[in-house]
Amino acid sequence: MPTKTAYITGGASGIGQAVTEMLAGKGIKVLIADQNLEGAEKLVDSLKSAGHDASCLQCNVNDWDSQLTAFEHAIDILGGRIDYVFPIAGIGERKAIQNDPKATKFEKPDLTVIDVDLNGVLYTAFLAVQQMRRQEKDEGGFRGKSECLVDSLVANADCDEVAVTASVCGFYCVPTVPVYTAAKHGVVGFVRSYGKYLPEEGISMNAVCPNVVRTKISTDQFYDKVEADKLLTPMQGVVDAFEKCVDSDISGECLEIDPTGDVTPKAPAPHLNEETTRILDMIGQRSRRLHEPVQ
Repeated sequence: MPTKTAYITGGASGIGQAVTEMLAGKGIKVLIADQNLEGAEKLVDSLKSAGHDASCLQCNVNDWDSQLTAFEHAIDILGGRIDYVFPIAGIGERKAIQNDPKATKFEKPDLTVIDVDLNGVLYTAFLAVQQMRRQEKDEGGFRGKSECLVDSLVANADCDEVAVTASVCGFYCVPTVPVYTAAKHGVVGFVRSYGKYLPEEGISMNAVCPNVVRTKISTDQFYDKVEADKLLTPMQGVVDAFEKCVDSDISGECLEIDPTGDVTPKAPAPHLNEETTRILDMIGQRSRRLHEPVQ
């Protein structure tokens, strides 16, 4: 049986690193694409020392050309096939506009969070889908699997202290974290919709949605406060959720991980009534033509 391969953005640290180590431990050949090349190289050296097959590339996920170049190189390095793709790279909320009632001009908002946490994820996902469509199905009937991360968010240097529980931003509304919340709602909607269609082509897609996890995105002071209240989500719970996606046939699911480490599929909002269900079915059927193979 050929060795499975995986491509991970943001794999040099935090959740990405934990997932990369889990995959390598399962005998999967891993490639890290990260803006922090030094950190990625350090992790690769560690994995190789432990006998694992690992490599890395530098990549700026909010830039299409950078993602394309990294992904094309990854295909070559991984032997022409990529079985698993994990768009994990992300950033936290930042100040979109100044709160200045005395301003006389209009300020362009800083939407870098959208560029990285939504557009960057979509870039990676669509690269994965295009590659997987060209691959033969494996012994399990899959051409490949893509598992997104609806990441944990806590604070940003431009803010005083934004303290919100992680995937709450993907499922619910957080008034003081509007741009990040919009980005994560976008990822959840993308996975819940496209992830239900892709199995027709032998591809699965899911989202892992943790609460607050101790990473480098915020300060130790904040994490210590969350942990003191017993609200910190263990990293192992997040890794378990990703492993569940790798080892099962689910698709279009969003898995929430709470502070106990439990992994729970989060169902979307129910339809208002039968008429709404019928309308959505009609829209879905009408739009299938957008996904038909080129003749």
